[in-house]
Amino acid sequence: MTAPPPSSASPSRPYRRRPAGHLLSAYGLLALTAVLFLVFSLTLPRTFPTRETVDSILSSQSIPAVLALAAMVPVVTGAFDLSIGYGLGLAHVMVMQLVVDERWPWPWACLAVVAGGLVVGALNGVVVEFGRIDSFIATLGTGSMMYAVTGWVTGGGRIVPGPQGLPAAFTDLYDSRFLGLPVPAFYVLALAVALWLVLERLPLGRYLYVVGSNPRAADLVGIPTRKYTVYAFTASGLIVGLAGVLLAAQQQIGNPSVGLDYLLPAFVGALLGSTAIKPGRPNALGTLVAVAVLAVGLTGIGQMGADFWTIPLFYGGTLLLAVGLAGYSARRMRTGAAAPRDAPAPPP
Repeated sequence: MTAPPPSSASPSRPYRRRPAGHLLSAYGLLALTAVLFLVFSLTLPRTFPTRETVDSILSSQSIPAVLALAAMVPVVTGAFDLSIGYGLGLAHVMVMQLVVDERWPWPWACLAVVAGGLVVGALNGVVVEFGRIDSFIATLGTGSMMYAVTGWVTGGGRIVPGPQGLPAAFTDLYDSRFLGLPVPAFYVLALAVALWLVLERLPLGRYLYVVGSNPRAADLVGIPTRKYTVYAFTASGLIVGLAGVLLAAQQQIGNPSVGLDYLLPAFVGALLGSTAIKPGRPNALGTLVAVAVLAVGLTGIGQMGADFWTIPLFYGGTLLLAVGLAGYSARRMRTGAAAPRDAPAPPP
């Protein structure tokens, strides 16, 4: 009779603890937000740690947060949509044009603009994928065309409501409060949760990540990369349309050049967000954390009386840091995925 093998030879998977470095990379940006808030609260105890400051951050950063989420979706597939700033400008101008000059009911005007954003996003995806044009060049070209349309619609000037102003229900989209907080913060939260569910819990999200990480492998397993990239651009255009509606409710005038101011913050948030929560890949919750750290930093710098040029300096430096950290996180993720696993013990 053959003796049974010792218990140590039985197949088992060793317990692996999550390394501290992974936790630091995943939640370091969130910790930095808390540290910055604490530092500014101690430095500016009378102005920074107040309800007014929190409300201002939640309200003023809602549109940059929405646009950062719009920029994030194509980045998941390895593409960049540089037209989002131009699209934001066109969308909010079209809302004002339809409501003020064309006398449309504001709900129909908002729906038309959101639908238009969806169509523009789909066209961007078609140009990139079926036109075989690099996403940087393609979306820069379509964005320039959108900027031209914005100038044509406005005649180079601003669209200003008459003495009666805009409908109160429309401006309440931005100005109202819910549960004691500015309502735009809840728009951002709802959008981030929806994107998180799609990207992290649905097959569609997994396909988008595969397309972004390895398009050739996606083709080999039967994932239509072109179709899913068009889906990503379409979702981005839809979100830009929503941001345009929110911007029109905030500004209450049509300014043809205002959208370009949001382009750099959007990409800083999207790229920096890929270093948080899920390091190495763009994700909705990480983008929210990135927007939060930028908002806290800019608010504190502003309250300290910094000069106007510190804002573009802050964004530019953070963008370089975000690109470097995102690349480093992606390389670490690929290295970890390529590491061989422990071979299972042969069956007895």
